[in-house]
Amino acid sequence: MSSNPVAAFFARLPPTARLILRTTLYGLAAGLAAVAFQTGIHVFYHHGLVELAHLGRPQFLVASLVLVVGTAAFSSWLLARFCPEAGGGGIPRLKLTFWKDFGLVRHRLGPLKFLGSLIAVGGGSSLGPEGPALQIGGSVASSLAAATGEPVHHRRAATAAGAAAGLAAAFNAPLAAVTFVLEEVVGDLNSRLIGGILLASVVAALVAHGLVGEQPAFALGAINGVHWATYLAVPVVAATVAAVGYLFQRGALALRGWNRQPRALAPWMRAGLGGFAVWALGIGVFVFTGRLGVFSGGYDDLSASLRGAVPLDHAALLLVAKVVATAICFGLGGSGGLFAPTLFFGGLAGASVAGLVNLVHPLAPNDMALLAVVGMSSGLASIGGAPVTSVLIVFEMTHEFAIVPPLVVAALVARPLSLLLSRHNIYDAILAQDGQDIERIMPPRDLHSWQHTPVSRIANFRPVLVRDTAPAALARLLAEKNYACFPVVDADARPLGLLTRAEAQAAVAGNRAPQLQPAPSARRETSIHDVQRLLIDSPAGMVLIRAGADDRIIGLVTLHDLLRAETAFDTAE
Repeated sequence: MSSNPVAAFFARLPPTARLILRTTLYGLAAGLAAVAFQTGIHVFYHHGLVELAHLGRPQFLVASLVLVVGTAAFSSWLLARFCPEAGGGGIPRLKLTFWKDFGLVRHRLGPLKFLGSLIAVGGGSSLGPEGPALQIGGSVASSLAAATGEPVHHRRAATAAGAAAGLAAAFNAPLAAVTFVLEEVVGDLNSRLIGGILLASVVAALVAHGLVGEQPAFALGAINGVHWATYLAVPVVAATVAAVGYLFQRGALALRGWNRQPRALAPWMRAGLGGFAVWALGIGVFVFTGRLGVFSGGYDDLSASLRGAVPLDHAALLLVAKVVATAICFGLGGSGGLFAPTLFFGGLAGASVAGLVNLVHPLAPNDMALLAVVGMSSGLASIGGAPVTSVLIVFEMTHEFAIVPPLVVAALVARPLSLLLSRHNIYDAILAQDGQDIERIMPPRDLHSWQHTPVSRIANFRPVLVRDTAPAALARLLAEKNYACFPVVDADARPLGLLTRAEAQAAVAGNRAPQLQPAPSARRETSIHDVQRLLIDSPAGMVLIRAGADDRIIGLVTLHDLLRAETAFDTAE
């Protein structure tokens, strides 16, 4: 009997009721956390920078400098000191946790991510709240799963549901939250997790509706009577946003790579420098335009661009400053997400293109608003790598059905262009920079994909290679290692054969040289389908992995490795 009464209660429930109740709790808790997080950022930002902007110019300059730099530095110190994995945007880390750690999140991550990102984003860092809200939601659900007795190897479902709930409440967009988690975190729109993710997202959206209202995130008037020139400009906007996203990604990753190297400056000092860069760019834009869009998520100016209230020169200046500020802030270790900046880049790029078209052919406010929302959708499709979500989220945030066809066209243009420019979206590029091969971590989705996966994905690259087969050396080997078979290689790690444990014991007992079995081998890029045939024909159930021009042995794969990998991939969802 469990000593945890909550876990004992859930254990007594029928499986279906237990699943529904747990998922509902994930949605409620993650939704409440996300609403509190968003509200906290909004209150902090408006009682901070926005109110300071009404002071005299000298007072605003000094007070905003202290606020932006101080909050960026303190947030970085807090997270680096108590929970380093809570730093950054949140989405890449959650994706890695989902696949590598069965969705198991440390309990302290949620509260510290909540506090650290609230301070940084609310204090003016050029980052967004949605990525952290997603990670906070996943953390809350993971902790609830532990409290209700969910086994560790089943936590993925809880983490995915909580992440979707957090995003649904943050954006008031449950359908887009479902598709984003499936596209970006799970990597499969047909995942078996979709039921729980959908239920948790709907529950979280109801929480958001009850606490903050049902209004869309962005107010957009009815789109009708759009001019033909506007539709011709849609692919231009999508291509422009894809190019902007590529430049941003290159700059942010370059700075992030530099920041990850050992330096004399402490992490909080580097984050403070990032905050100073945001302050300098934000103040420059404010002096020339009177707009605060460079700071925090920039939603006020993004909303203004959807109303056609941002002139071309202001839109272009905001776009350039926001791209540079976000790249520096994120690259130097700021705690906040890239979701909101991505929408900002796209929206202001669309507004800039609309302004240029307007110089040649006058556009109505409807036309300019359409190009701005097309830019928002293109930003998420190209930078975030989520084309389905890019259509749904802008539709849900605006409640305008007429914009859906141009959004689809934009996604079909922006996503392929971004793939031509960069192999990875921003989230997978961050993981790759951290040495995490997400393609190796995530399982194939069907038998055909599995069969054609390189064997390097399941091979053991720390094999025990035997170079000395003298009886005394074999005796030591048998005493130290309990393996059933050993690959024998020469001094250059080229294969000589396979030595079974029974033959090694016989050679030691008879004080003779062992007899080796043939050693089937394959190169690391050989498909699992071809290696399976070699394993079946191998008397020892082992295939050696070769690499390099000299065919040296770098690893091995056994029937046990194959079965373990197939079991893990089958239960990954």
